[in-house]
Amino acid sequence: MSEIITPNNDKYNEARQGWNRSIQKYPLAIVYCKSYKDISTAICFARKNYIPIIIRSGGHNYEGYSTNNMALIIDVSKLNEIKINYEKNSVTIQGGVNNNQLYNFISSKGYPFPGGACPTVGVSGYTLGGGWGYSSRYLGLGCDSLVEIKLIDYRGFLITANEHMNSDLFWACRGAGGGNFGVIVSLTYILPPKVENVTLFEINYSNAIKPIQLQFLNTWQKWISTADIRINAKGGLYNTKSSGIYIYLTGLFYGTPEELQPILKPFKNIQGSEITTDYLSFLAAINKIASSYPPYEHFKSTGRFVNRYYALDKLENLTDIINQERPTGSILTALNIYGLGGKVKDVNKFDTAYYYRDANYIMLIQSVWTDNRNKPENVQWVGNNFKYLYSITNGSYVNFPYYPLYNYQSDYYGQNVRALQYIKYKYDPLNVFTFQQGITT
Repeated sequence: MSEIITPNNDKYNEARQGWNRSIQKYPLAIVYCKSYKDISTAICFARKNYIPIIIRSGGHNYEGYSTNNMALIIDVSKLNEIKINYEKNSVTIQGGVNNNQLYNFISSKGYPFPGGACPTVGVSGYTLGGGWGYSSRYLGLGCDSLVEIKLIDYRGFLITANEHMNSDLFWACRGAGGGNFGVIVSLTYILPPKVENVTLFEINYSNAIKPIQLQFLNTWQKWISTADIRINAKGGLYNTKSSGIYIYLTGLFYGTPEELQPILKPFKNIQGSEITTDYLSFLAAINKIASSYPPYEHFKSTGRFVNRYYALDKLENLTDIINQERPTGSILTALNIYGLGGKVKDVNKFDTAYYYRDANYIMLIQSVWTDNRNKPENVQWVGNNFKYLYSITNGSYVNFPYYPLYNYQSDYYGQNVRALQYIKYKYDPLNVFTFQQGITT
């Protein structure tokens, strides 16, 4: 039986929180569902009583779309079973499983997985938006290993979708983002080949002056488009209250430290580089990455796709963003980069709902603060600088959403918008599953 948390419950204030604590919403109730029947009952109850429905798994949506005022939150985090089918070389997880749970289950048996970095992110939401990770260039996006989903629809019915059954819905659930078509209760993935060890690496440039920042961004854009597909990395330029301006890049390589050395040579050639490597099991590497994430943050950020090379003047404009004064209360501003390419580009942009297959990387702008009284200044800072980022990039990553984004459907889905709108109407004709930047018909 589900657990229902209402505003008069002692657990309510904590239960209503998402990972982005800058967003404070007050739902009518949070229903922690423990079975498919619980979900179906919650949907039917909400519809009968004209209560808006919001779906929550990990609660990591950047714009807080997994909560809302006066809504019924259907929380699936208690549905967290994981099963491996060794005959079919697949793993099936329930809709509430998070990255940490999945990694520790399958990677303890020797399997890697193209999952996300933050340990408490829900795997279902991660996958539905495409799914960037440190293994993306080698194993593909999270959604590229997906072979079947099950969801509870607006009627409270269980639907199975794969290449042979409800194939249009299956197509949409590989890149359209969470919360649009129903409540995901099960996902099945093909397992990648087992791996013994990987190399985790970190590259630091402390007290990085502007010429070094410029050289780093130029090196990055050339490097990521041609690098060995066994490698991927995330990092960027950071302006912090505690350590000033520095550059940091961390990544995963499916090979040995000796094989990695020549691959990282372009970064070694930048003055001030400090490079460390660690050869360890995939699980140990992922858990080490996960340990760097806080339990929650107050932030505003968004990410855009980059599929071109920038001249030095444009790169200099990007470094200007980080070298300007941080907004009031900000402890960190950042220009982040997330590597793409490799196996991500091997899939046609129309074969799944994830459209921006030709991108070389994602560029993300961010400000982080600790006191929500400083939220307006930080939101404005991101908004002001986002205008330039928007002008030189092509499309936004739905898992890094941004409000306001005027043409959000075309920005998130490119030329796949029309197909997604049709599928939305087919599987949710009454628009039961709706939120501020949901797919609209």
